[in-house]
Amino acid sequence: MKKTVLICDDDKDILELCTFILNKDYNVKTSPHVMNIVELVTELNPDLILMDLWIPDIGGEQAVNLLRKEGSTQSVPVVLFSANDEIERIAEKVKADGVIRKPFSVKNLKDYISSILS
Repeated sequence: MKKTVLICDDDKDILELCTFILNKDYNVKTSPHVMNIVELVTELNPDLILMDLWIPDIGGEQAVNLLRKEGSTQSVPVVLFSANDEIERIAEKVKADGVIRKPFSVKNLKDYISSILS
């Protein structure tokens, strides 16, 4: 059975690209927002969340904080992605499980997700 990856990004092109790249190996779900992130993750039960750091509404940083506070979602791995120079510091601060810098290559994305889910 394929593992599920939830991708949260407000950029439709990124959602489509990541879905295209990962769809062969994973069950890919997407969301253009993180407004009700705890409910979304509880409903979809993903094995991994790939989240844009600067997604509108509450933002990736606050979304990870909410996931880490909720018992049912705190152990779901979250990888933040962004072109921002502060991403490593922010990811460490919120206890994200990893970072992917934008722009990323197809190989880097696939390899990184595979390493976390294996």
